[in-house]
Amino acid sequence: MASLAQHVAGLASPPLSGAPRRRPAAPTRPSALVCGTYALTKEERERERMCQLFDEASERCRTAPMEGVSFSPEDLDSAVESTDIDTDIGSLIKGTVFMTTSNGAYVDIQSKSTAFLPLDEACLLDVNHIEEAGIRAGLVEEFMIIDENPGDETLILSLQAIQQDLAWERCRQLQAEDVVVTGKVIGGNKGGVVALVEGLKGFVPFSQVSSKSTAEELLDKELPLKFVEVDEEQGRLVLSNRKAMADSQAQLGIGSVVLGTVESLKPYGAFIDIGGINGLLHVSQISHDRVADISTVLQPGDTLKVMILSHDRERGRVSLSTKKLEPTPGDMIRNPKLVFEKADEMAQIFRQRIAQAEAMARADMLRFQPESGLTLSSEGILGPLSSDTPSEGSGEGQTTDE
Repeated sequence: MASLAQHVAGLASPPLSGAPRRRPAAPTRPSALVCGTYALTKEERERERMCQLFDEASERCRTAPMEGVSFSPEDLDSAVESTDIDTDIGSLIKGTVFMTTSNGAYVDIQSKSTAFLPLDEACLLDVNHIEEAGIRAGLVEEFMIIDENPGDETLILSLQAIQQDLAWERCRQLQAEDVVVTGKVIGGNKGGVVALVEGLKGFVPFSQVSSKSTAEELLDKELPLKFVEVDEEQGRLVLSNRKAMADSQAQLGIGSVVLGTVESLKPYGAFIDIGGINGLLHVSQISHDRVADISTVLQPGDTLKVMILSHDRERGRVSLSTKKLEPTPGDMIRNPKLVFEKADEMAQIFRQRIAQAEAMARADMLRFQPESGLTLSSEGILGPLSSDTPSEGSGEGQTTDE
């Protein structure tokens, strides 16, 4: 029976009618299981190795943070203190700007302290943006520590303080040398004007201004100045335009020609600016022809050449003329360009005439003072008597060439 049952079980019986026919099973792919585990790719194995290293490092940091470190926390604090810089107020420190803002700039001073340069400490001049003072990222400069913010211990730096010290030193040097400097008028009051010199604000009293101009008229103009008082401790810088003008006027010779600019017109003449000196071109000295209305000949801002007729150094007054420079009478009215072009030539002729007139006057004096030992040449030049002319010591009378 058993063998029969096994024989029957092994027989393939045909399917019953109406029952669905089964399709043969598709061949399956070989499984990735090897001994009950998945085979990892190369990337997965590397990631697993890194995770293991991280876990080990994390455990060491938790249980033995100083393992393998050659110095202790105390050694680190000592090293920081030994390399720390002097942060006392007033100390100079070198730093590098690494970031700018609308309010200033942050500076790396190689210290544990943060350093900041405010906008109003960037330079001597008033600026609206830090870049206007030349402050940009990467700038290496020497700064002065002027304060410390108690809230976060930020050091406050300044370039203005350093520049001020240098400016005062420069002003003291210029005062000692008694030189003339140029200052721009930036303000004024009832007592005088404020001028900017070497980056510092100096005061020029109206008593030391050569012209009678008001503060408003002098605003934004550049004036020649001399130092009267330089006191850094008191913050006093007093200047004089009148002293500077006196030096300039001392260099003006009668008959010299200078370039000038018409400043203003008055019924009696025109005021001419000749290099910082205010001279008067009287209406009678404009032209040989009569000038009824000055504005028909000159206008403020016109550039012209004028001749120096006279100057009063004590009162700071200079008299000018264009009439002496006219090639023909009336040219200043009809052809002022020609007067400008021929000014130096006409001035030379004028000076020659003056020299001849003075020589003739001296010759007249010599006729009555033969003991002077001088003679007048045929060219009108005074000089000593010639060697063949008898002298007073020879016992014979002196003679002069006439």
